[in-house]
Amino acid sequence: MEALTVKNITYRVAGRTLLDDVSFVLPRNKMLAIIGANGAGKSTLMRILCKELEPSSGSIDLCGRSLSSYTVAELARFRSVLSQHNTLSISFRVDELVMMGRYPHFSQQPSMMDYEIVHKALAETGMDSYSTRDYNTLSGGEQQRVQLARVMAQIYGQQNALLFLDEPTNGLDLLYQQNILQLARMMTGQGCTVVSILHDINFACQYADYILLLKQGKTIAFGTPNQVVTAENVLTAFQVSINQVEHKDYRYPLIFPALAPFPKNND
Repeated sequence: MEALTVKNITYRVAGRTLLDDVSFVLPRNKMLAIIGANGAGKSTLMRILCKELEPSSGSIDLCGRSLSSYTVAELARFRSVLSQHNTLSISFRVDELVMMGRYPHFSQQPSMMDYEIVHKALAETGMDSYSTRDYNTLSGGEQQRVQLARVMAQIYGQQNALLFLDEPTNGLDLLYQQNILQLARMMTGQGCTVVSILHDINFACQYADYILLLKQGKTIAFGTPNQVVTAENVLTAFQVSINQVEHKDYRYPLIFPALAPFPKNND
């Protein structure tokens, strides 16, 4: 059974077509990176996959069942979403915030298992020593790891679990970017399927099993990193020429923007 089957998804609003006939199939326990320039339709597709928007046409199957047939409560038990913006106006302790991820699994009081899962999620994200800290006193990278612990706790141990990440590395320094993506990759090894919007093409190649490349709502390419990230496809999607460099430590070529000539100074 595939984790995600997307067939001919089109989305129109106010006379504009934001997504045009997008299709792909994502196997279970794999990571998909959605990439493309600004305005490519990445966030619109993510919102449709998360059932925040209804497509104008097409269909989506989640674990062999139509996405439209799931209730919000059903989805919450095996699918979690890490949004791009997670600001809080009310103060919470870190462990209290992570426990929110367990809300779909109990009605009144959390069980010992819920507490154990929260502890494991905090340990796996390296935030267990921060469990009693006020969330709002943490740095941006630390807050993002706490939010990741929350969504990890939500789907911990669930069969056919899915994790959606909307630009999880946005605004983070290099260390935290790697930490977040390493944790996402680790979850595929624990039986989870991950879908993430990424801006860094090299990160997408490094961590994802599959890449979906969009331009103006249309699919430029879908497949493995080596299949998708070619000089031709990058030029088509981003209007940037690239150089590709082989390195013994990587299973894919690293890409760099080709050097453009500097404009001449006529003075």
